Amino acid sequence: MQYAHDFRAVGYPFRLYSGKNALDKLPDEIARHRASRAFIVCGRTVSRQTPLIRQMSALLGDKLAGSYDEIDKDTTLSSVLRATDAARAAQADLIIGVGAGSVIQGARVVTILLAEKRPLEELITKYPEHGPAISARLMAPKLPIINVLTAPTTAQNRAGSRIKDDATGRGMEFFDPKTRPGAIFWDADALSTAPASLIRTGAATTYCRCVMNLGGLAVNPLVEGNRLQAFRLAAGALPRIGDKADPGPRLELCAATLLQNREADDGGTQFERHWAGRVIYAFSTALFSVFPHVGQGEGTSAVTGTVLRQLGTRDPEAMVRMGKALDVWRDGMPVEEAPLRVADALEEVLCSLGMPTRLSALGIEREGLLRVIEHSLRNFNADPKREFARERELLTRVLEAAW
Repeated sequence: MQYAHDFRAVGYPFRLYSGKNALDKLPDEIARHRASRAFIVCGRTVSRQTPLIRQMSALLGDKLAGSYDEIDKDTTLSSVLRATDAARAAQADLIIGVGAGSVIQGARVVTILLAEKRPLEELITKYPEHGPAISARLMAPKLPIINVLTAPTTAQNRAGSRIKDDATGRGMEFFDPKTRPGAIFWDADALSTAPASLIRTGAATTYCRCVMNLGGLAVNPLVEGNRLQAFRLAAGALPRIGDKADPGPRLELCAATLLQNREADDGGTQFERHWAGRVIYAFSTALFSVFPHVGQGEGTSAVTGTVLRQLGTRDPEAMVRMGKALDVWRDGMPVEEAPLRVADALEEVLCSLGMPTRLSALGIEREGLLRVIEHSLRNFNADPKREFARERELLTRVLEAAW
């Protein structure tokens, strides 16, 4: 391995509490931030079907000013606006996000809307037809945030947030480094509240991204360390996620997702821009957005094998690296076999989890694939140089082949 030695790495401070009874430290974190009116943002399931919010309320006592428990799965604008109104009415001085990706992102947007006094359209990231994305400068101080995870998610310590305008379906993205959390809790009991289906879809997404990231070519030593450990943790957790009594796999997946974030801070870029990884990400995100009942893990698993077989030869060295990591390719084998071997290995793992490997298994209309393509062509995280537009016909054929 030849490392890239010219790179930039950054670090963002937060405190992490993990394991049994980790939430017992929550009052200490409230005190550390000198808060007296903490406000919980969560979803209906965790609030109304588990004891977690009641337990947190008992822990916080009079330091808890209130809660809002109707953040939607897609982090809809309407639910975030209602949460903001509730937090403002409660005179919140700290926000606690309790949940997984949708809630954690929603909590960040609540702090932005509480602080910024400009119209919503002036706060979101703009994507010009030509040129890089333009993030609004959100300069107002933000309330501190504490995140309590109920499922592993890369949203746990990021600064970007995506919500959906429920009136139009348009995605709206915010970016503000001041919304990174001051503390994160991986409490074993909190993580046990998530249903097995949610853990399974998250685990599939995490594992597939770990494998895609291992195809990266120009990596520095810090990035490679993050990627290898994230892959090891995710691979080791997968066979054990069905045992709800064992918090270990869920905690290990939390660590894997955190390491995926850390690799970006340490100078990595998503999948090092190899085509298969970028297209899988764009397709899965589009499926998740266009069809609300489809989880991101299901969307990822349904297209991964086909995309690798169809596009993997564009980046043979990346495919070889992934094949070596999965122990399905060795020196001396034909390079053109690497994508096929990786696809077969990944689909075997996904099938063992009970995940779909074809789009036809998702309960969606075939006619809706055109909307998936259009959404994918606007995924600027996967396609920052706008290369997808020149490949519309190819991407359409690949998506059709995944049916």
